[in-house]
Amino acid sequence: MQIAIVLFDRFTALDAVGPSETLGRLPDAETVFVAEESRPVRTDTGSLAFTADRSFAEVPSPDIVVVPGGPGQTSQMENDVLLEWLRTADATSTWTTSVCTGSLLLAAAGLLAGRRATSHWLALDHLKRYGVEATEERVVTDGKYVTAAGVSSGIDMGLTLLGRIAGDEHAQAVQLLTEYDPQPPYDAGSPRKAPAHLVEEFRSKSRFILT
Repeated sequence: MQIAIVLFDRFTALDAVGPSETLGRLPDAETVFVAEESRPVRTDTGSLAFTADRSFAEVPSPDIVVVPGGPGQTSQMENDVLLEWLRTADATSTWTTSVCTGSLLLAAAGLLAGRRATSHWLALDHLKRYGVEATEERVVTDGKYVTAAGVSSGIDMGLTLLGRIAGDEHAQAVQLLTEYDPQPPYDAGSPRKAPAHLVEEFRSKSRFILT
């Protein structure tokens, strides 16, 4: 089974690493990082780079597609090379997935119209523009499409899909070995729980302000 994790300039590292560390532990699976060209690709912080070992052209039909999000997603929304690869890969994929604003790229490719999906909380209203039934759930499965909310939820998505493919016990083993047992020091991980002034501050600065 081949898992293709998409890279583009200014993607968010954890969006890709979470699924890689969980879903990438499928038995006999090959995880490949892909981009338009095989080259180092910088994350949104600029201080970290991942290597895309293969180009889109070299990975035409992966079994699982994982699309991360991040600030760089905005400039990719009209990237015909990426969008066409997503459509082509999706035509034969067993699962097509995303983390954070990666779902907007799937939507821009026309893959989520009429489906339930999620994204980062700041991007949910924008997702609706593509005919998507946007939901605040952390992980959403609609047919073969599995979308995750913001950044850290990519770990949950990976475990969810891992359980579907390899069974609950295998997913539990991966969760145990990665010691994924969240006990955050603050209960501010969603706009429903965070201080209202912080929510409004980030809404006012969001690149997803609707006009």
